Amino acid sequence: MTESPYDDETLEAGRLLFARAATFVMGAAKVEQLPDTSQPEVAFAGRSNVGKSSLINAVVGMKALARASNEPGRTREVNFFNVNGQLHLVDLPGYGWAKASKVTVKKFQNLGRDYLRGRPNLKRAYLLIDARHGLKEVDKEPMDALDVAAVSYQIVLTKADKIKPAELAKVIEATQAGVKKRPAAHPLVLATSSETGFGIAELRAEIMRVCEVTP
Repeated sequence: MTESPYDDETLEAGRLLFARAATFVMGAAKVEQLPDTSQPEVAFAGRSNVGKSSLINAVVGMKALARASNEPGRTREVNFFNVNGQLHLVDLPGYGWAKASKVTVKKFQNLGRDYLRGRPNLKRAYLLIDARHGLKEVDKEPMDALDVAAVSYQIVLTKADKIKPAELAKVIEATQAGVKKRPAAHPLVLATSSETGFGIAELRAEIMRVCEVTP
């Protein structure tokens, strides 16, 4: 495994920031409902079963801030969570498999795309990828959309505890190679586990850095 790209002081600052109050603000079902705010935001996107809600809960150190579900595809709105009055974490509707009609699926997926295209205070999108599978064909469409929209995005591997360290290292290397020529992709790939807390400190530090906030 590679060493953390952050020093101990930065990791501790990230821990302190996300030890503060985190609250659910609202869920927007339409573009017109998106809150008008100047606070920096980072958005979490990914397939419907990749573990977005669990990762957000791990970042803020709370069990049920974001609503996790055993039924993938439940997130039909753009959900906003405020951290200590300093920044927003945004949970976007999942893409890929969802237990809903094709019309409904398209509606809430388009909502996520509209948010990404028109949010001036969005500092970065985190595209979540299951570490057990790596980048798949279905992930190319959102990456293409982010590249075209010139939205800075970074790959975050989830469920890293489900595979062996040597396998994880290979997935990280392959993922970094997969985004190397993509114009809007950040070159650093983060690996995380919501269950064990692996990589969560680094993700917190990255969010803090990109949002330019301090605890």
